[in-house]
Amino acid sequence: MTQAQIHAAAHGDREAAAHLVRQHYADVFRFCARRIGHDLAADAAQETFLTMTRSLARFEGRSDLRTWLLGIAYRHCQSLARKARREPSPIDASLGREPMAGSSCPIEATAVRDALGKLSAEHREVVLLHEVDGLTYSEIAQTLGIPVGTVKSRLYHALAAMRRTLEA
Repeated sequence: MTQAQIHAAAHGDREAAAHLVRQHYADVFRFCARRIGHDLAADAAQETFLTMTRSLARFEGRSDLRTWLLGIAYRHCQSLARKARREPSPIDASLGREPMAGSSCPIEATAVRDALGKLSAEHREVVLLHEVDGLTYSEIAQTLGIPVGTVKSRLYHALAAMRRTLEA
């Protein structure tokens, strides 16, 4: 999507806005489902795109549109999880038995889910954003609204804790 298309959507072009939704819906839905489960993911994705249409005129382009949308989705997931009075799901079962990205060892997904479940919410989130969603340090920082150094530190400590759990 070019800046001209984003600009058109921001200024009321419904077809351009619909194109944005079609282009990013699957990523946003999966992102939400991994955090709050499939039952609430559709609501969070819908809220994300409603927020996008209301806020797109204020999108400054300092991050790419996907990163901006995931930041919105993250906040909606947190809100829905609080309303549902439950902790966001650390990882969705749809990952099956695949190894984590970059892993050379095919560890069963249940062991990874268990290791993720033992992490704090902050550590778990950076692991999901980096390893599952494939975001860069900078994109994670923008999504969570924290400094890049904090992202690196959390990821380092989270992966070290997971390694210890998986080795035990």
